[in-house]
Amino acid sequence: MGTGSKLKFAVCEVLQFAAFCVPLFIVMQRFALILARVKSQEQPFGGDSSTAYWLIVASSVAYVTTMAMLVWLPMKYMVFMKKKALVGRKKWRPVALAYVLLSTLPSFAFLIASSEVQIRNDMRLDTFTEIPVSLVLLSLICIDIVERIRHCRLTGQANELARDADIPTLSHVQTVTPIVTTAIGPSPAATSASAGTQNGAAAANGAIPHLPGTATVAGLPGNGVVPGLPAGGAVAGLPGSTTVPGMPSNGAVPVLTGNGQGQPYAVVGICPCTGLPIRSFPLAPPYTGPLRFLLASDARADVFADSFLFWLDTAEMVRVASHTPVYFSGWALPVYLFSFLSMLRLVPMPHSPLLSPLGVALQDLPFLFLRLALIGIFGFVTPVLFVVKNLLVCLAYIYFNFMTKLKIFNTQRMF
Repeated sequence: MGTGSKLKFAVCEVLQFAAFCVPLFIVMQRFALILARVKSQEQPFGGDSSTAYWLIVASSVAYVTTMAMLVWLPMKYMVFMKKKALVGRKKWRPVALAYVLLSTLPSFAFLIASSEVQIRNDMRLDTFTEIPVSLVLLSLICIDIVERIRHCRLTGQANELARDADIPTLSHVQTVTPIVTTAIGPSPAATSASAGTQNGAAAANGAIPHLPGTATVAGLPGNGVVPGLPAGGAVAGLPGSTTVPGMPSNGAVPVLTGNGQGQPYAVVGICPCTGLPIRSFPLAPPYTGPLRFLLASDARADVFADSFLFWLDTAEMVRVASHTPVYFSGWALPVYLFSFLSMLRLVPMPHSPLLSPLGVALQDLPFLFLRLALIGIFGFVTPVLFVVKNLLVCLAYIYFNFMTKLKIFNTQRMF
């Protein structure tokens, strides 16, 4: 590990540990201050308020130290050493799970406890206006960004063909190029002579360029004839005059000249899955004008935008709890509870197929009913935009994943 890698490793670890500790310290200190003020009003001349304050502060320090020594640091060591128990299948992120359970959950628990203490004592001292969003959720986003980008090289340009698997990006779009296979077989003369009788011959063993080893194309006969293709080159299901471009009338695949003695010859444009010729469609060349800098894109930069957009809905829901009518009415409990369930989406890998169902089950569906209830009771404390977003996401997921399988929707006649 070079000096740059060591520096990046140290910065990532310091950021993650700070995101783990700082929200707990600040939330528990504010809770201790509220409890001390409540105690001071109940007993103006007693010393219990100061004792309660320092007891909670000391408990927060002891909790963070214990969890760091018993859970955080051993888990970090196992992840760094690539123990199979944690990173063997690479389907989840143990650091993210530990953060959500050991930092976010206690922070939300003390936020709920602060609300209940003030409600029961008929006091309105603190609503934690910016702490849940600007501190707790920002620390969560910091953990997410570090987990995504820590395996990427932070200097130089990104390799578009070898992007990190943990970064959720669109696949690299390329033009479809013909596949050239090198096969061992008879010369074209022998091929044309036996085209009618050797249609079911054994598959040729030919190496495909750009593939490792001796990869072969299964199902390609030694005589170059595609099995099942009519002699006239017509495609079934299309008009009779429709033919496959580049396919001779006898249905044989064009080959290069051989010597008749096992010399390799090339079969151009054969799909290894179907055995049919491939037609390449040239892609337009990239723009090279004076405004080409506007088309600049890098997956490492997209990580930051993706992370903030991914948690935007959760941030809005957490913000709702900071409204004074909501915070002092007992609705802070369901808001923080469902927000915590939404944060469990941090655990799977960014490219995991579980993110789609988890997003509906843990975020959009609960948030939809919760937002409708909050709007019905307190008015427009949350924008209608997010209600529409939750509703459309749920309906689209149910329709395209389940209803389209029904016979009434499984047809090409509609739309």
